[in-house]
Amino acid sequence: MDYNLILPVVLILGIVYAIKSVVDGHTRRRIVEARGSEELVRSLLAGDTTKRRLAALHWGCVMLALALGFGLVDVLGIDRVTPGAIALLLGATGLGNVVYFVLDRRLK
Repeated sequence: MDYNLILPVVLILGIVYAIKSVVDGHTRRRIVEARGSEELVRSLLAGDTTKRRLAALHWGCVMLALALGFGLVDVLGIDRVTPGAIALLLGATGLGNVVYFVLDRRLK
């Protein structure tokens, strides 16, 4: 594994996430300071709560499907990185996203 490549990518992703968090917080604060209606502030906070809850569901579905995919790779005895193994893991990831989509629609 080439740490000279991974470290800058992780650093950039961390910086981008930090900037996004600061900008989102600043935007929310400006809405509240501009005397936004109480309903607007309440819906903004409710939207954040819902988004956080659904993000946990989304990643839970994807990680569960990936775990099943890795388990299937182990059961099948695949010990090298082959296109078939990669396709199996990508398919498991896609299946996790589809399961999340179905669950999200049922919850709404």
